[in-house]
Formats: sequence, structure tokens, C-alpha cells
Amino acid sequence: MARKVLVLSEVRDQELRNVSFEAIAAGKKISEGGEVVAVLLGENVSSLSSELIQRGADRVVTVEDKKLSTYTPDGYSQAVLAVIKSENPEGIIFGHTALGKDLSPKIAAKLNSGLISDATAIEVSGGNVIFTRPIYSSKAFEKKIVTAGIIFATIRPNNIPPLQKDETRSGDISSLSVEIKDLRTIVKEIVRKASQGVDLSEAKVVIAGGRGVKSEEGFEPLKQLANVLGGAIGASRGACDAGYCEYSLQIGQTGKVVTPDLYIACGISGAIQHLAGMSNSKVIVAINKDPEASIFNVADYGIVGDLFEVVPLLTNEFKKLKINA
Repeated sequence: MARKVLVLSEVRDQELRNVSFEAIAAGKKISEGGEVVAVLLGENVSSLSSELIQRGADRVVTVEDKKLSTYTPDGYSQAVLAVIKSENPEGIIFGHTALGKDLSPKIAAKLNSGLISDATAIEVSGGNVIFTRPIYSSKAFEKKIVTAGIIFATIRPNNIPPLQKDETRSGDISSLSVEIKDLRTIVKEIVRKASQGVDLSEAKVVIAGGRGVKSEEGFEPLKQLANVLGGAIGASRGACDAGYCEYSLQIGQTGKVVTPDLYIACGISGAIQHLAGMSNSKVIVAINKDPEASIFNVADYGIVGDLFEVVPLLTNEFKKLKINA
């Protein structure tokens, strides 16, 4: 059953986020040979359209307005709803990001539609689209099927592989004029407290620290390892509560959920709230002085030792591997 699927693309610092390409891949699967239309919102973003085509989108619809230069629920919902009205899709896919989690329920309510959030896998069988999503803090999974209306879902970053970039692909790029008005919120300035670098929610490698790092300076060896591996820094709630780092780095039930290829937990005991945010990582390495720490129960590899001795050793070994590669 061929479907038209609308995919919301996300832009940060004038670059497309990787979750945009993952959403296109999800849209391709759901469309079953139909059309995938990427939606691009912002100010002066049309130059990014060709990359969306190369990543698998069949068409791109842009809505450009100065009021869309930063995300606001009112501005984005007006733009997205206008595109939905124009395109009349059978499916809609957002990334399960801070933006997607905030915007998708608002759009679903306006459409009087259901919403499947935080999907980690998609199957198509007998014309049905089956979504898998975690429940009970990722201790179990459920499968959901949309039986009527628009198929509307958000996908967790780093779970659905994006399509390979094909620079030979071509597709139609059009613009839609939308009057963005009556904004209740206007963003005057964005102050970034988190360290610049790899986006934590999309990182392929995450180095996370817990109370065992002992201080803000204790994160320095972790940052050096992250730099060598091209990864991002994360933290447990304990480390954040202790003032060792910003809450923007928190991973867990009340923080970010990450699913990197490699997760290295340093000085993290493994509380259930933290495991909820990282237990689906593909490979988990735990470094802890306590051999009875709960984190070892979910780790693929465990190192019992002082992180301040182990982490620099790992950093040096990875540096050697990069030099000899």
C-alpha cells in the first residue's frame, strides 16, 4: 500500500541533524514505495534541501520565515499544519528529540490523531506498519499498529539507520508561503551552557561520568577520551546533583535517552533511573572500583579499577590505534 509520508527535518546551527536522515529512512519504509516529502523550516534554509534529496527524500517543501529561525511551538506548529493541509499525507514522522517531543503532541491534538512516540524499530507486514517502542523504563517493549487515520510517530535517534547518501538523486524542491502570526513566545537569545561538540542524543560514542568522578575537574580525563573517540560527554543524575556538570548532560529516566554504538560508564553505580536512559546502547563498557556495582549487570565489558587510572590508559591506547591506522 503506497503512502505519502511527511518527514520533519531538524536544523541546528545551519546544519541538518542526523535524525532528519533517520526519519527519511523510516518514512521510506512506511511509504511502501510511495512518496517521502521532507519538510524544512527556518530562515535561509533552502540550501539544505538538496542534501535531503540525496538522503532519500523524493520532494522537499520549505517554509522560510525569520520567525522560524529558532524553535517555538506556535511558529513551528503553524508552519507544519499548513504543509500537512497542503500535502494531505497518510503518514508523519518526527524525530524523538527535544523539538519532536514538544511539537508532535501539539500537532496530533490539532489533527485529532493518535501518536506513537519513541519508536525504536519499524516493520511492515501485510499492509500494516508495526512500531516497536520501549515501556517501563526500557524493561519491556510493546508493538503498536495504527488501524485508522494518519500514521503519526516519533523515532528515537540512533535506532533506524539512515540511507546512504546518493549525490545522483534528484527531486522537486518547492516553497510554501505561510503567515506566522500571534506568537505567544519569542526567543530573544540562546545561551548554551553545554560544551560544544558532538550532540549527546545523536552521538555514536558516549563517555559518561557518575559520582565517582568526584569533581568537575574529574570529567577532564573523560573529555580527553571522548575527543580521541569523537564522542560526547554524558553524566548520571548523581554527578549533576553534585554540581560536577550541567544538567544538560544528564542521561536517565529524567534526562536524555541515548542509544550509541559504544557507551563507557565511568564511576557510575548503575541506578535503575540511569539504566533507563542508556541500557539499549549497542556495547556498554563499565569502569568502577566496586565489583558489586549494578552497572556490571548490564555491561558487555567490565573493568574493575580506579577510573582515574583506567581512563587515561584507554585514551593512550586509542591514540596509538589512531596513529597506526
